[in-house]
Amino acid sequence: MIELVVLAGVAVLAGATASIAGAGIGSMLTPLLSLRLDFKIAVALVAIPHILGGAVRAARLRRHLDWRTIRRFGVACALASLAGAFLHQLVTSVWLTRIFGGLLIVAGLLGLAGTEQRLAPGKKAAWVGGAVAGLTGGLVGEQGGIRAVALLGFRLPRDAFVATSAAIGVVIDLVRAPVYLVLQWDDVREHLGVLALAAGGVVVGTGLGLILLRHIPEKVFSKLVAAIVIVVAVLLLLRPGE
Repeated sequence: MIELVVLAGVAVLAGATASIAGAGIGSMLTPLLSLRLDFKIAVALVAIPHILGGAVRAARLRRHLDWRTIRRFGVACALASLAGAFLHQLVTSVWLTRIFGGLLIVAGLLGLAGTEQRLAPGKKAAWVGGAVAGLTGGLVGEQGGIRAVALLGFRLPRDAFVATSAAIGVVIDLVRAPVYLVLQWDDVREHLGVLALAAGGVVVGTGLGLILLRHIPEKVFSKLVAAIVIVVAVLLLLRPGE
């Protein structure tokens, strides 16, 4: 019973965090579930709450979607995510998580320093950033932190950032989740109760986070995102090994 309460609480917190920074669901829920389940099963289970949280954010903020960024960045994310989802079954992914966690800390620190605001990603840079975010999303279930750091360079307004990041995340999830479910359905089916609880908590947390988002000034938003990305990176580095 206590474990279920903890799972619900973390799911709510993860949904709220993702509503502000575009990252947090995979980084919080996957390591928690990995304490009891195989790492790869945890990644597959968390993909569903990840889709729901992103869909709610994108729908609620749909007027602010930046379609140009979605086309430039999202297509690369989706294609790389598909490759990552298949590689997920073959590669021991924890060491990749450690590497990307370290990179995220560096990126987050650069964000706090305001470096990303001086960047203006061109078409090639956008495709590279999208490919990296999608590939890591498919491999280790964590795409939000890398995606958030890359998107900061596009200088999107607060609501456009959250909406666009969410929409791209949903595209990535819709590509990778079916691969997980087809290849790991028997394992996922055994934990549908856990999946339902996590999904419900994320949806509730997403709603709460969107309410909080309206009270965050534009001038401090990018700094807050960078700080949350650093926290996400620390969570990645603390994930249990296989």
